[in-house]
Amino acid sequence: MAQNEVKSKEITQKTSDSEVILRIEGLHKRYNEGKTNEVHALRGVDLEVRKGDMMAIMGPSGCGKTTLLNMIGHLDKNSGGDIFISDIDTNDLSDGQMTAFRRDNIGFIFQLFNLFPFLTAVENVETPLLLQGNNSGIAREQAKMLLRDLGMGDRLYHSPLELSGGQQQRVAVARALITDPAIILGDEPTGDLDSTTSAEVMTLFRRINRINQQTFVLVTHNRWIAEKCDYIVHMLDGKISHVEMGPFLEE
Repeated sequence: MAQNEVKSKEITQKTSDSEVILRIEGLHKRYNEGKTNEVHALRGVDLEVRKGDMMAIMGPSGCGKTTLLNMIGHLDKNSGGDIFISDIDTNDLSDGQMTAFRRDNIGFIFQLFNLFPFLTAVENVETPLLLQGNNSGIAREQAKMLLRDLGMGDRLYHSPLELSGGQQQRVAVARALITDPAIILGDEPTGDLDSTTSAEVMTLFRRINRINQQTFVLVTHNRWIAEKCDYIVHMLDGKISHVEMGPFLEE
């Protein structure tokens, strides 16, 4: 049995009563395929993530962790293998179907927040609902309620430039959550924050994860951040090298 398969089974056993929200089978990604400078970024990755899991991905620069996250989020196309999200084989979706599927089922939280600078906090959060075609009044009320739940009730009409880094990240989290996606992906989501704010954001992630059974997959280089998750997937040379299972000891 391949090493990746063994590790995937370990994760499965941890939460055997939960449904599989993400399944990856034999995933490959090659850049400049067929050329002399071809780069094989992912080399047959197998992985299962279950509903309510909070998983960290770690590894040295160039190991493939961000590429894997991009493949899960379908920000780029894979070179081989299969990705199933909520039992949907995403290889079967057309470009238009994939755009709609990604909008409705995958939430993104980025290191630099990626908020629209010309929109207020509540306008940033309601945007995904408006793109789905929801009524503008209902979208506005849902965005307000979510921001209030995240402690941003007094900053609804502030622009990103009027918010601190931690407040901007809370808006980004609200925007990712507003459509109730199957999975939330974070690429170094605390990488641009100081240690105190990073701790506050991770506490927020953990609260959302536990209360809502929201699934998180976070790429991070920070061991302390990774240990706030249920388990850590370590990558090396485009493969999963090993998996650490929590709970981890607090420092």
